Amino acid sequence: MEKLIVILGTTAAGKSDIGIRLAQKFNGEIISADSRQVFRGLDLGSGKVTKEEQQMVPHHLIDVCEPGDFFSMADFQKLGYAAIEDVLQRGKTPFLVGGTGLYVDAITQGYQLSDKMPDLAYRAELEKLTTPELYAMLMEKLPGYQVDAKNRNRVMRVLEKLHDGDDAIPSRSARYDCLLLGVNWEREVLKKRIDERLEKRFRMGMIDEIRGLMDKGVSTEFLLGLGLEYRYITQYILGDIPSMEKLTEELGNAIKRFARRQMTWFRRHGDDIHWLDMTCDPDGEAEALIRAFLQK
Repeated sequence: MEKLIVILGTTAAGKSDIGIRLAQKFNGEIISADSRQVFRGLDLGSGKVTKEEQQMVPHHLIDVCEPGDFFSMADFQKLGYAAIEDVLQRGKTPFLVGGTGLYVDAITQGYQLSDKMPDLAYRAELEKLTTPELYAMLMEKLPGYQVDAKNRNRVMRVLEKLHDGDDAIPSRSARYDCLLLGVNWEREVLKKRIDERLEKRFRMGMIDEIRGLMDKGVSTEFLLGLGLEYRYITQYILGDIPSMEKLTEELGNAIKRFARRQMTWFRRHGDDIHWLDMTCDPDGEAEALIRAFLQK
């Protein structure tokens, strides 16, 4: 199998930065594995790399669809496979970089996914239900299924798959030999990084970004469904969160909870992930592991 290097980890851990530096070292190109960076205009809120950073190393699967478009894990996998094959055929090294666990696993584990179009009538029926009602419906159909109960889009998608006769847990057939490198920090350090990044993004205009999307006609339902920055800032703009202070507190806590869920997801991989020592020389450690992997 062809080789694929994967840089994964929690939000605010610095995956993008280390991914760029490593890709530069190994004549690589980056395939973004982020469920929100695929949408145009979702820049600050999604932590998208800047245009300048994209010029340093070619990036794929960024800005591939319009806000509000339907984009599934199967869409991501199809485009991801195509991007990886393109990189390999040009003699370069593909780096899959991101923190959306399902997207990472779809590529690295080779989920066998259906490309059926959604049943829009069934989706319209689901949209009438609250998120807790959707989650209760899923638990009735599939007791014990692991999914974030507050992730409306994900819960709906699993219900749609069951409705279409697909398996909620797909079979697997890996295409690539993968080196999984994890980026994470001790809990208190990560909390500080999250707070500092959130403050920086506010200063850079994250609220104006989301207000601009709303002014362009992007639906509040779509923005709320994206979660985290887009959900909380939309609520703030609509007046459901009364103050900037409250927004900062609630959003910061939500991002920290999300980081914990990310780690729970990645821990399922056990020893398959090599977690870099971020307090020492993570670049040097990663370089040594990559060189040995590519020469294997």
